[in-house]
Amino acid sequence: MMRQSACSLLLALSVTALGQTLKVESIKVESITNPSAAGSVQANLSTHADGSPLLSWMEPGKGGTFALRYAVRQGARWSEPRTVEAGRHFFRHPGELPAVISLAGGSFLAHWIEMPNEASEAEFLYVSASRDGVKWSPPVMAHHDKSQAQHGLASMVASGDREASLFWLQALKGEDGPASLMRSVISAEGAEVKEEVLDADVCQCCPTAVTRTARGLLVAYRDHTPDDIRDIYVIRSENGRWTSPKNVYADKWKLQGCPTNAASVHAKGEKVAVAWFTAEGSKPRVEVAFSGDGGTTFGKPAVVSTGESYGYASVAVDDTGGAFVSWLERGQAGARVLVRYVSAAGVAGPVTQVATGTRQSLGYPRLLPAGKDVWIAWNAAARVQTARIIK
Repeated sequence: MMRQSACSLLLALSVTALGQTLKVESIKVESITNPSAAGSVQANLSTHADGSPLLSWMEPGKGGTFALRYAVRQGARWSEPRTVEAGRHFFRHPGELPAVISLAGGSFLAHWIEMPNEASEAEFLYVSASRDGVKWSPPVMAHHDKSQAQHGLASMVASGDREASLFWLQALKGEDGPASLMRSVISAEGAEVKEEVLDADVCQCCPTAVTRTARGLLVAYRDHTPDDIRDIYVIRSENGRWTSPKNVYADKWKLQGCPTNAASVHAKGEKVAVAWFTAEGSKPRVEVAFSGDGGTTFGKPAVVSTGESYGYASVAVDDTGGAFVSWLERGQAGARVLVRYVSAAGVAGPVTQVATGTRQSLGYPRLLPAGKDVWIAWNAAARVQTARIIK
């Protein structure tokens, strides 16, 4: 599940990022420096309570250790980076992105995966909390099960002024058994107060994704059937109850292995976009589908990628219901991060290249809308890279 081909997928540090403003018709990508240190990896983005971008990353320290750090964009500059935790058994896998989020009440929550024993399949999901973003609570496991099993591929979103919902996968029987989509409710103090199963059989190595719509939480993930069909599903929370899982679109991708390649979801009010990778049919591709009713129904997807796609999609919806979509695609010398805008009607605009590198080193680029801008973060040779996308 979370560790399939982990050794081959660990970040190889060989990438060239574009350090200048690029413009292709109505889209430009402006490189913005950030305070991550040399060798930093596992870039992620979230929104601060005041609407500003919050960047988190794993930063190397002395003796091969790593620290989870973050900074907030304040006007035209980033804040001083702060450390959540350091020196723990962090799992440094491209698909296992730690995150730091800000709650409306002013507190912070963070989550990450630890792999305490290289010889074991065990992975554990930890959370920590902070009232001020400086002093953090002792880390605690975010799940009831403490067995040597796999718990990971998490995503988190504020689900109240003083709580967050953490979505993750649990594979108690390893690669031979089904994985479950789980939800843990985490208090502002960093305590796990509730745990529930949302789907008992999902693709066991594909990250989860969550967003807040005007109707409630919406989770996107790669499902699994007894026939090894691995299409993208969503599940919604409305009026305190979870709906039945719903297929976004029947790609009918049949695969006995696990692709480690999932969906991204984002919403503005009731306008929702889900982007994902599929290799079903004649050409691997990234698709995006739109909803105008909070994820209750989706239209037919539009193909976003143009060449041989590797996937690892991210999506950010704007006020019109259209969306920016980023993904990895084969380039002349490895892989490249691409982004384009797709209208809510499925009309795709020009493609802009953000960075080049290798499929492994670029990791999972992340998009985040903040104010009038859309931000993107990705892994690079020197350090985590960030840029602003302007339409």
